[in-house]
Amino acid sequence: MKKVMMTLALAAMCCAGAQAQEKLFQSASVKSPVVNKDGTVTFNLFAPKAVKVEVTGDFLPTQQIEIPGYGKYDAPGVAQLKEGKNGVWSYTTDKLAPEMYNYTFNIDGMTGVKDPANIYVNRDIVSFTNIFIVSEEKGDKGDLYKVNEVPHGNLSKVWYNSPTLKMQRRMTIYTPAGYDKGGKYPVLYLLHGAGGDENAWSELGRAAQILDNLIATGKAKPMIVVMPNGNPNCQAAPGEWSWGMYTPGFRDGGTGPTAPAAASIPESFMDIVNYVDANYRTLKDRSHRAICGLSMGGGHTFHVSLLYPNKFDYYGLFSAGLHLDNGTFEASFAKQIENSPTFAQQSAKLFGSKPKLYWMGMGKTDFLYQSTVDLRNYWDSKGYKYEYVETDGGHIWRNWRIYLTMFAQKIFK
Repeated sequence: MKKVMMTLALAAMCCAGAQAQEKLFQSASVKSPVVNKDGTVTFNLFAPKAVKVEVTGDFLPTQQIEIPGYGKYDAPGVAQLKEGKNGVWSYTTDKLAPEMYNYTFNIDGMTGVKDPANIYVNRDIVSFTNIFIVSEEKGDKGDLYKVNEVPHGNLSKVWYNSPTLKMQRRMTIYTPAGYDKGGKYPVLYLLHGAGGDENAWSELGRAAQILDNLIATGKAKPMIVVMPNGNPNCQAAPGEWSWGMYTPGFRDGGTGPTAPAAASIPESFMDIVNYVDANYRTLKDRSHRAICGLSMGGGHTFHVSLLYPNKFDYYGLFSAGLHLDNGTFEASFAKQIENSPTFAQQSAKLFGSKPKLYWMGMGKTDFLYQSTVDLRNYWDSKGYKYEYVETDGGHIWRNWRIYLTMFAQKIFK
């Protein structure tokens, strides 16, 4: 009986191995995507029985879709592939600018199909997309997002205790090249958006590659970068804590238990700072602390700046989701400012403390655009000093990687 079981086990292993090898050889027969010398990119898909094949990607003209309660949102465009010989469908783009791009295929009505010839994928909440990078020369955006032959920092998944939230929580921490040799470092706290987690900035945002490349070329100071989980009722990324393999969602991390959080992320934020200062070689004064974030994380950064105006010297709001005093996005931010009993005093205290930098970035077609306009109008009326950058595009990672690149070069100087 024992011999029979061993034989069956070996047979199963051989079958699995054969399937893996078959998949490997099938994938190798079609290359996709192919970055051509002229800067165009060709997508190829072997689908001999398909009737209609499309590619959806952020390199195509965007489509605007309506998000109830928020406004219009820029969604990736769509292009149709043409069937050629031997069941291979193909599409070639126009020349693409240096950048990191993402895409999936639509096959006969099935959307979000990953390219079987491209092993490089990212997860954004519940969506997986293939990625590729276009670069023309050293130092362009594509090159900045690549792993280059430079000294590399390390990424760690770190568990810490949050007394305020009453739970163990996880964050991703980047330590720069040379950290192991000693010395103390400034700290950037880098916050993700709604539906994200502590993996978002290191994977979708290319934070480690951006910091490695900027530090290696002397454009940014060596720094520790802390990327916490911004969902106050979650401990870690989906599948990596006791909720198990739940489905992540746009709000509060997903569809697991719905017990209310003990506090908000801004209210609990000093738990993170205290842990980092106690366990890493940090420069612990205000002038060596920065905080920034995208969307929800921009909103968290905004509230941290109001709650702890003397703890950080550099603030960055990337397409920030702004609200006040339990206000909702349905009410204009200008109206929330008008009705808030505390915002005027908090703003006066913040700017009275003279932060070295308050920086904001926003895409021209971002559905959160008006809230930043309202904030800027109020602060302009008070003469408060900040920096503002406006870019093309909407609420997209392409903009947030740009904002991180710009912000990282301005801090700790």
